[in-house]
Amino acid sequence: MKEDSKKTLNKNMRSAVLRFCGDSGDGMQLSGSQFSNTAGVLGNDLMTLPDFPAEIRAPLGSLSGVSGFQVHFSQEKIYTPGDEIDVLIAMNPAALKTNLKDLRRGGILIVNKDSFNERNLKKSNYSSNPLEEDIIKEKYSCFIAPITQLTLESLKDLKGLSRVEAERCKNFFALGMSYWLFGRDLKYSVDWIEKKFEKTPQICQANKKALQAGYNFSENSELFSGQYEVGPAKLPTGTYRNINGAKAMVFGLLTAMEKSKLPAFYAGYPITPASEILHEISMHRNFNIKSFQAEDEIAAVSAAIGAAYGGNIAVTASSGPGIMLKGEAINLAVMTELPLVILDAQRAGPSTGLPTKMEQSDLFLTLFGRSGESPVIVLAPSSPGDCFFMMIEAVRLALCFMTPVYLLSDLYLILGSEPWRLPNIKEIRPISNQLLLKNTMREGFQFYERDSDNLSRRWVLPGTPKFENCIGGLEKDALTGNVSYDPENHEKMTNLRNQKIQRAARLIPKQEVFGPSSAKLLVIGWGSTYGAIHTAILATQSRGYSVAHIQLRYIKPLAKNLKELVHNYEQILVVEINLGQLALYLKAELGIQVKQLNKVKGQPFLVSEIETAILGLLQA
Repeated sequence: MKEDSKKTLNKNMRSAVLRFCGDSGDGMQLSGSQFSNTAGVLGNDLMTLPDFPAEIRAPLGSLSGVSGFQVHFSQEKIYTPGDEIDVLIAMNPAALKTNLKDLRRGGILIVNKDSFNERNLKKSNYSSNPLEEDIIKEKYSCFIAPITQLTLESLKDLKGLSRVEAERCKNFFALGMSYWLFGRDLKYSVDWIEKKFEKTPQICQANKKALQAGYNFSENSELFSGQYEVGPAKLPTGTYRNINGAKAMVFGLLTAMEKSKLPAFYAGYPITPASEILHEISMHRNFNIKSFQAEDEIAAVSAAIGAAYGGNIAVTASSGPGIMLKGEAINLAVMTELPLVILDAQRAGPSTGLPTKMEQSDLFLTLFGRSGESPVIVLAPSSPGDCFFMMIEAVRLALCFMTPVYLLSDLYLILGSEPWRLPNIKEIRPISNQLLLKNTMREGFQFYERDSDNLSRRWVLPGTPKFENCIGGLEKDALTGNVSYDPENHEKMTNLRNQKIQRAARLIPKQEVFGPSSAKLLVIGWGSTYGAIHTAILATQSRGYSVAHIQLRYIKPLAKNLKELVHNYEQILVVEINLGQLALYLKAELGIQVKQLNKVKGQPFLVSEIETAILGLLQA
């Protein structure tokens, strides 16, 4: 904020929730990510929630084509993108129509009135202009500005810039308005613009001028009465960066490569939201990792299995529909007992479903969605930053037990971001594997000999002199690895593959509980529900209620102490974004009765939804 500002900060806020929304081509994702990056640099804790349409280019002005980006920034530790919005920036009628319900009463509404023409109002099913209605002005602090026209006016001196190019800069004008409203420095976004558009100087200059114009307009007009301040958060000491789940997973994979001293191979096929992982991996070619965009999902997983056979850390990724297609090949990895990490970035289904919305409905698919007795390890990170650590765990367990490992995330984790404290890599322990080198081979070696502790077979590189071997999908002899149709051998191998997965419980940490070791209510969640559950638990505990929280990161196998833990609570509530898959699984595995809180709207849980359910059970 400039020192000579005519207006001063007049309100301190502990936290704020801001949402940019407009057409999918209005640059709302860019504006939101720039605001969140600046908030992170200035020391706020933050969580973000991108929201965009499934169409690559949805019809202009349509309700289905609205794109939004929500950022919750705070001077305290936070765990969610926020329930109610404090500030809504709506660039057209469709954005207002689909997002106004989330703006809290008394919240700030900033609207681009230039887009509220008869055509756009009709597309949004408005019978009249809502900006002229008293009810909106009574419920919210409305700031209506001709953002498009002001953007064009600020860029009129740039020669050679078309009107279309100038109009595209209105997202930076809106970003400049938001920066002034919260006393944010423009420097960090200016630096980003200069780097991003260094090869197109005219566009670079236009975006910078629009950003500054939005800031100056807010400062000099009578539109706003003052600014708001959200101070820096008191986070643990360390070096931080803003990170989303996709980036964290890739960093985790690179770290696992270093800790295991093995190369890595990633194969994938474009699908939302898993494509973000492929995009990130392709940016790290300077490391000993190869990325391969296959012609389809089956080719991708098959290539990864081939890489595992050749001694690589093998990784493939997809979302629900693609994981279905990979199923037969994943079964091959189970039978051949090769290490394979499968990243499932879940989205709302079934079938194509809601490609750009979130859901946790692939749990049964990963646990049981293959033919025959086909046990695998299933893990689930709980936050964008946790994707780093759980990716390392996935590689560790895959190499240790020579088995496929699923890592279940979702769109919220993959694309959502938060400040992440860089870990001390030296504190991450080395990763061992079953790879047998030439100097460790011995005469009489049998290819399906097993480690006595983990029951994992040895890993022999193909073509090793005197130790050539063939593997495939047919049942193996329990010692030689040759094809065997013997019924006794098949039962033995089936049990061995299952026991191997169960033994992985020895290497996973004990399940921790947040809250009392015994209480009236235990809330259990998995994956991205962590933030909303944890915040609801904190709120109910502060009011004196007896409630605790367990977030499962290791789903198969479950932690060895989990069964003992859950029997210390009078009631158990399982919260998940599906119709009750984890609830049914826990009933079968632990022999317990549970209550359920389920949601399948393509959106994450609100804290208030979980808090209401908790209080309903405790007060019944």
